[in-house]
Amino acid sequence: MKTFRSTSLLVLTGLLLGLAGPVLSAPTSESAAAPTLTKVESRKVCMVNDTFFPRDQIPVEVEGRTYYGCCEMCKGRLAKDSAIRQAVDPVTGGKVDKATALIAAGPDGRVLYFENQESFSRYGSKP
Repeated sequence: MKTFRSTSLLVLTGLLLGLAGPVLSAPTSESAAAPTLTKVESRKVCMVNDTFFPRDQIPVEVEGRTYYGCCEMCKGRLAKDSAIRQAVDPVTGGKVDKATALIAAGPDGRVLYFENQESFSRYGSKP
C-alpha cells in the first residue's frame, strides 16, 4: 500500500508539473522584447568570449588600439587574429572594431558591440 501511494504521488506530481509547465513558461510581451542592456567599460570585457566581467581584463595592444582578454589564450588570439577584434553591430549590421565600439552587457553578462550611441539607443527602442 505504501508503494502504491508513493507511485501515485509521483505520477500525480508529474502530471501537475506537465500541465503547469507551459503555463509557467509561456512567453510574455515583456520577455519577447530585446534584453535590457547596460553600457560597460571595454576593459571589463573579454573580447574573445564577448563576456562582461566585474574585474579588469588583460590589455592587448594591437596597432595602437587596446583590446582585452580574460586569459593568456584570449590574449594570444587577440594579438594574432584580426577577425576576433571585429564585431557586427546588431542594429546596422555594420562591422565595428571592438576597441572603439560602444559595448553593452545583458543580465547574463553577454555583450553586444555598437557603432555608436545612436545605434545603441535604436536597439533599446526596437518593438
